[in-house]
Amino acid sequence: MRAVQVVRLDGPGALEVGEVEEPKAGDDQVLIDVEAAGVVFPDLLLSRGEYQMKPELPFVLGNEVAGTVREAPADSGFSAGDRVAALPVIGGFAPTVASHTETVFPLPDAVSFDIGAGLPMNYLTAHFVLETRSHLAAGETVLVHGAAGGVGIACIQFAKARGATVIAVVSSEGKGEVATAAGADHWIPVEGFKDAAKELTGGRGVDVVVDPVGGDRFTDSLRSLGDDGRLAVVGFTAGEIPTVKVNRLLLNNIAVVGAGWGAYASKRPGFMRRQWDAMLDDIASGRLAPPISATYPLAEASSAVGELAERRVTGKVVVHPRA
Repeated sequence: MRAVQVVRLDGPGALEVGEVEEPKAGDDQVLIDVEAAGVVFPDLLLSRGEYQMKPELPFVLGNEVAGTVREAPADSGFSAGDRVAALPVIGGFAPTVASHTETVFPLPDAVSFDIGAGLPMNYLTAHFVLETRSHLAAGETVLVHGAAGGVGIACIQFAKARGATVIAVVSSEGKGEVATAAGADHWIPVEGFKDAAKELTGGRGVDVVVDPVGGDRFTDSLRSLGDDGRLAVVGFTAGEIPTVKVNRLLLNNIAVVGAGWGAYASKRPGFMRRQWDAMLDDIASGRLAPPISATYPLAEASSAVGELAERRVTGKVVVHPRA
C-alpha cells in the first residue's frame, strides 16, 4: 500500500510517499481501514526526531485516524464494519493501520470521518486538562492560551460543554474570530491579556488558565488567576520552559498543575476509553467537533504537516490516505 514515510529526520520536507507492506493486526490490535488522518503536533516532532518516542527509520507517520474496522479481537467490543476513531501513534498516514484496542473508540454515525480524525488526541487532552487535573466546575471562567490551535479549540469547546465561561487569548484578530466561532465568550490579544482578563472578570480573576504555550507569558498567567485558581501546564510551544517563584502561589492560594495526558493515560488501562465515553454524548451532538481548516491527499502530506511547522493552522488539518 502507499503510505507517508519519515525517511530522515529533516522535518516535513523530508516526508516521502512510497510502497510499504500492509500491516497485520496482533492479538490485541484492531485493523482499521483509514478514511481520514488528523495532523497533530507530535507528527511534526516525529518528523524531526524531537518526540520522546523514536521509531526506527523509515516509519509511517500518523498519530490519529478515523475509519472502519476490518478485523478486531473477539473480546475487543469491535466488529468488522464499525466506525471508529483511533490513536495508533504511528502508521496513520496510510490506507490501513493497526491500533491497540486501548486506543480505539466508537465513532457515532452522525460524526464525519474528518471530524472523527481530529478528536482523539486534542479532545482527550482537553478532558484530562480541564476535568481530571483542573477540576473545572460549571459557572467557572477559563482562560485559554493558544486558543486558535487544536488543543486550544478543544479546550474551548469542552469548557463550554461543561457550563464554563471562556476567554480566548490569541495573537491576531483572525485567530480571535476562530476562537469565537469555536465557542469562546471573549477573545483578547496576547499583549496585555492579564489586565484584559481582570477587566472581563470584574477584577476577580479567572478560575482556570490553560497554557500549552509557556514562555514569557507564564507569570502574567499566574497573575490572571483569582482565589483558588488553577494554572494547567500543557506544553511549551513557545520553546522556553518557564519557572515559578512559589511565593506567588501563596498570595491567592493558587495552584500550578502539570497536565501530561499521554504519560498519565499510558499507565492506566481503560482510562482513555472512559474519557471517550464521558464525552460521547457531546461528540454525537456536535458540541465537541474540531473545525476542519484544510484537507490534503496522501501525496501532499508533507504540506499538511508543514502547516504546523509554519504555525498557520487554525483548526484541524486532515490527510485523506485514499485520495
